[in-house]
Amino acid sequence: MLNYKTIYKVLGVLLYIEASLMLWCLVMSVCYKEDDMPSLIVSVVVTLFFAFLLRFMGRNSDNSLSRRDSFFVVTFSWILFSLFGTLPFLLSGYITSFTDAYFETMSGFTTTGATILKNVEALPHGLLFWRSLTQWIGGLGITFFTIALLPSMVNGSVKVFAAEATGPFRTKLHPRLSTSAKWIWMVYLVLTVACMGSFMLFGMNWFEAINFSMTSTATGGFGIYNDSIEHFHSPAIEYTCTLFCFLAGISFTLLYTCVAKFRFKELFRSSEFKLYFLLAAGFSAFIFAELILRNHYGIEHAFRSAVFQVVSFMTTTGLFNDDAGQWPHVTWVVLAVCMFVGGCSGSTSGGFKCIRIVMVLKVIRNEFRHMLHPNAVLPLKVDGYDVPYQNRVTLLAFLSTYLVLCLILSFFVISAGVDNTNAITIVLSSIGNVGPTLGIEIGPTMDWGMLPGYVKWVCSFLMLVGRLELFSVLVIFAPVYWKEN
Repeated sequence: MLNYKTIYKVLGVLLYIEASLMLWCLVMSVCYKEDDMPSLIVSVVVTLFFAFLLRFMGRNSDNSLSRRDSFFVVTFSWILFSLFGTLPFLLSGYITSFTDAYFETMSGFTTTGATILKNVEALPHGLLFWRSLTQWIGGLGITFFTIALLPSMVNGSVKVFAAEATGPFRTKLHPRLSTSAKWIWMVYLVLTVACMGSFMLFGMNWFEAINFSMTSTATGGFGIYNDSIEHFHSPAIEYTCTLFCFLAGISFTLLYTCVAKFRFKELFRSSEFKLYFLLAAGFSAFIFAELILRNHYGIEHAFRSAVFQVVSFMTTTGLFNDDAGQWPHVTWVVLAVCMFVGGCSGSTSGGFKCIRIVMVLKVIRNEFRHMLHPNAVLPLKVDGYDVPYQNRVTLLAFLSTYLVLCLILSFFVISAGVDNTNAITIVLSSIGNVGPTLGIEIGPTMDWGMLPGYVKWVCSFLMLVGRLELFSVLVIFAPVYWKEN
């Protein structure tokens, strides 16, 4: 069965890391001398206590993780991080409901960006920074972050990476996984710092810049103002945000290859990137035309709004510079497709992923060819890589499970009294880690606070399932997982 001692050890180390993150928020609170200091101090102490307890229970562990252990560690670490992440909100009194606090925290760590807060600006700086930090750490993954920091902690780090990494393929920059993790985190850090510097250049103060850079590069969506990026009324800031969200939606391995190794041609050799770019450009052009013809926007305003919202939805960021709820309803369909498609594998974005769309299209093409040439052997190749038959089966299983979950849980949300459009886009937004929804009751610029408590728990579950790409979570519910052999 499960190797509990090693699992306790890993979870204990993860809680130590979470406590250290809370300390940064405490520093922010001390700098601004606000009323969230006591709650952050208690949160750090409580988290450290349980970290020590779990670390003590995991003493003398053999440091080995099986594949079964890895799925449990990855899933439970996200649940545990979110559980302790609720403490600053609850103890400060700014969120009084545990359901709401857990929803907010899970939304942050999974980079969904959906919020139950009606007035974000009422939060003190320490809690605002905590919301942004949850997204930034969750962007590349909680346990992935641990692999980069503590490569010798467990012998099953490759299995842990496989359980948390996004996309159907697992690519590494270096034979040692810990080295690959460090390089990918370096790309992430450079992207964040560059984004922060650009925001400050165009008028943000340092606190605004660091929060919006974390939410942009993590493709999260939590802002520190109720009106998101629209608060600044600055086209330069909006274009900057669009650029960095778009870059964060590209595979970080591909970004590293292009920039660090000066192999820029690799970018346009990638079929996933080409699809990502073409879809973003095509959707933006369609909405651009709709806004000019139907909403009578000016050319620049229509272009900026269209590009920003398409990139925001497609990279599952969820920031906004306009109220898409006031746009023609046909644009809602396009944005819903953006929600479903998502960005590239190996990035911070959610959704179905462009690489899977590429594979589905190639499977359909091969099926047409096979109808004309029944005896032909047709390989499935993506960028010169021959996709094994098992990966094709996994792809179709993933697509089927994704659609079935969306169908069943959309029905569940509709039965809770939510209108059809909102219910479907709430489910798509949660499982795709997007954040905004489309509809009248809960529009793209509104909070999710009006949802019934049990619907919020369903959405929290969907956020986790979507972030860990379905099977890493769902396998734990399979009877075969708990059998000895």
